[in-house]
Amino acid sequence: MVKIGVVGGSGIYDIPGFTITEYKKMTTPFGDPSDTYRLGELSGVKVIFLPRHGSPHHIPPHQINYRANIWGFKELGVERIISVNAVGGISSEMNPGTIVIPDQIIDMTKGRKSTFYDSDDVVHIDFTEPYCNEMRKSIFKAGKKSGIALMKSGTFVCVDGPRLETKAEIAFFKSIGADVVGMTVMPEASLAREGELCFACVAVVTNYAAGITEKRLTTTEVVEMMRRVTGQVSDLLIETFHLIPDRRVCPCKDALREARI
Repeated sequence: MVKIGVVGGSGIYDIPGFTITEYKKMTTPFGDPSDTYRLGELSGVKVIFLPRHGSPHHIPPHQINYRANIWGFKELGVERIISVNAVGGISSEMNPGTIVIPDQIIDMTKGRKSTFYDSDDVVHIDFTEPYCNEMRKSIFKAGKKSGIALMKSGTFVCVDGPRLETKAEIAFFKSIGADVVGMTVMPEASLAREGELCFACVAVVTNYAAGITEKRLTTTEVVEMMRRVTGQVSDLLIETFHLIPDRRVCPCKDALREARI
């Protein structure tokens, strides 16, 4: 069974060293995913990769069918998902090129289809810890083993986009404890929890957020930075895949227990 899924963000449309053996086009009860799922192997580990913005990049963050993407992974037998995200740095230690493994989320999105349970089945998942700590520990070990410096905590504030933020918005996000800002980690993380899947994020700081410096923000710097660190991200993923325990002992697998009313 394939157990590990990877969602690639802006600038990550494939993974170096990933050998694709099959393309799987799917339709889900929630519509079509962003693209075909790429099934294959990376360093001997079976992996499923999905570019969240499609290939070529054509789906803006507010129009991604997050429910279909996560549902498709689950249907294919995935139990764990690693999301790779390009983010803007807010706090002083989040400089461009920094790789952070967030531990918290602030959701500022609105109007997105954010649950599988929007009919008569009422479910309230525990989202106190939005990321799987078992997976995060494996990523930390992988970073140490591969010599890749990681920020081991951080709060990811997720916004709708597709526009970039104002200076005042970033100042507000900083005041409420956000370290990085991006447009795609929600509702991915909460949908994964509803699906009883483990979910972790590898966030690459591609630029300073609005107003942190006087520099004008561009999408070019985002893509260029992601390309620059693709090798590091690939190495980190490879080591992580080999360090993730075969058997899940985290609470994620039992997220729906006592969650229904």
